[in-house]
Amino acid sequence: MAEHPREKVLEPSHYHAKIKDWPSGERPREKFLNKGAESLSEAELLALLIGSGTGTITALDLAKTLLVEHQTLRGLAALAAADLRKFKGIGEARAVCIAAAFELSRRLQSSGTSDQQVIQSPGDVARLLIPKLRDLQQEVFVVVLLNSANRITREVTITRGLLNSSLTHPREVFRQAIVEHAASVILVHNHPSGNPEPSEEDLSITRQLVEASKVIGIPVHDHLIIAGGTYTSLAERGYVR
Repeated sequence: MAEHPREKVLEPSHYHAKIKDWPSGERPREKFLNKGAESLSEAELLALLIGSGTGTITALDLAKTLLVEHQTLRGLAALAAADLRKFKGIGEARAVCIAAAFELSRRLQSSGTSDQQVIQSPGDVARLLIPKLRDLQQEVFVVVLLNSANRITREVTITRGLLNSSLTHPREVFRQAIVEHAASVILVHNHPSGNPEPSEEDLSITRQLVEASKVIGIPVHDHLIIAGGTYTSLAERGYVR
């Protein structure tokens, strides 16, 4: 009979004693300090963020339960702090700590690429925004502001939630671009479903904003749809002219 995934959480008996009572070579913190972070499993690293267990459940037990429930680290990274709090033993402070660690990871992946980044292709924008948007469970609409040299000056999040034309009104989309004297913009939003194909609503919004940009005088260079680790460029599809 195949092993049930939850059974993988079980460990030899000393794993269910307090971690401070484990043999020194087994304790995640000591392993981290003596052997380096790379010597720890994902569960052990997560246990360090959790800090301590509850009752007879160790921090490592909690970490493994979280990973088993969500199958992959990326699945866990997609959870908001409010979702993490639903797990027994994960209170507000622990949930915030875990969510903050994943957010730092996303920012690190895109750090050094946004400030004054010259945009030469849709791929340049995708490399910047994929780490920030691919794990999100709700749609987020972002406007990337560019100067006259096609350098990114800022990313502005306009909406969070289901994308529709009422939430992406031109006055909201172009407000910051006008205030900061942007020369042009690139529109970006994500598809949590993982499907990079544009919907009819996506195309309608794009047409509306492109037409508005001609009146305002701040061109829209592209509208990218981020879906997991892939993207679709509506400019390459001929929808942004």
